[in-house]
Amino acid sequence: MNATSATPASPHTADPGRIVLLTTTHRVAPGLLSWPAWQALHDADRVLCADGAHPQLPYLREAGISVERTAPAAEELVDACAGGRTVVVVATGEGEPALTDGLARLAGSGRVSMPALELLPGSYDLPGARILDLVQVMDRIRAECPWSSLQTHQGLAKYGIEEAYELVEAIEEGDRDELREELGDVLLQVVFHARIAEEHPDEPFSLDDVAGGIVAKLIHRHPHVFGDATATTPEEVKEHWLRTKAEEKRRTSITEGIPLGQPGLALAAKLASRVRTAGLDVPLPRGEGIGYELLALAARAEAEGTDPEAALRAAARAYRDAVRAVEEAGAAEGSEGEGA
Repeated sequence: MNATSATPASPHTADPGRIVLLTTTHRVAPGLLSWPAWQALHDADRVLCADGAHPQLPYLREAGISVERTAPAAEELVDACAGGRTVVVVATGEGEPALTDGLARLAGSGRVSMPALELLPGSYDLPGARILDLVQVMDRIRAECPWSSLQTHQGLAKYGIEEAYELVEAIEEGDRDELREELGDVLLQVVFHARIAEEHPDEPFSLDDVAGGIVAKLIHRHPHVFGDATATTPEEVKEHWLRTKAEEKRRTSITEGIPLGQPGLALAAKLASRVRTAGLDVPLPRGEGIGYELLALAARAEAEGTDPEAALRAAARAYRDAVRAVEEAGAAEGSEGEGA
């Protein structure tokens, strides 16, 4: 049907009706539609959907709504609304761009009495819903990618370390675009490891288990937010955190849980922090060599509220810039000599 077959515009034309384009999201369980969406579906003269496998269809039929599987052209849809009828189009995942473009062309022609067009979101993404997309993509990659399908926790460990350092660098450089990208790379490592963990023959766990564990931990360690405890200062919050953590871990030494494989300055600062927080009087060991000097510097930095690793990185970046400046100056002198 071409555009000229649609109802021509005329001051005496009957009510052109109403088109409702109903959109949903695959990130919300099918059938969980808003009340306005259910009202529009029940009140419609016709409900159309081009996708016979649309996840909402079984729930609409269960609710007594008859859905026609068809993909009308814009002109056909306008004609179907003539006489004041309401037609609801259950949009596919692509959002029906061909249909909406066709309706826009008809409206722009001025030759057609257009029905009212309403875009009605039937469901909205919740905050964090895009994580579901990442889980789906990771499932497919794990199943179909020759490299990803062979990876193990051990094989991926080095990438987790690299991504964490790149995230720190983005933070210290103040690059917002890099920060967003590096956070995504770190998140990928979490999802990838959780996906691999699902395949363990004896002790499998999923991303939901990972998220559930950290949720429970955060709630337990924030009694001033989720319980009756009171904390008005960061110091009181830290006290709650350390006390609940100690109850959970039941450790016999404050040094337990400190990863010895972390960079040396960070390790020294962490040990000093644990000692200071516990109120212990532990003199620094005496010894000869740069290691003991660095230990003392790291402990001093921690006591002053400075991250020794971050401080050293900042100084190293300044050193890098000085090296580049000398290199550039040398290159410029060489160019002048060649020109002479």
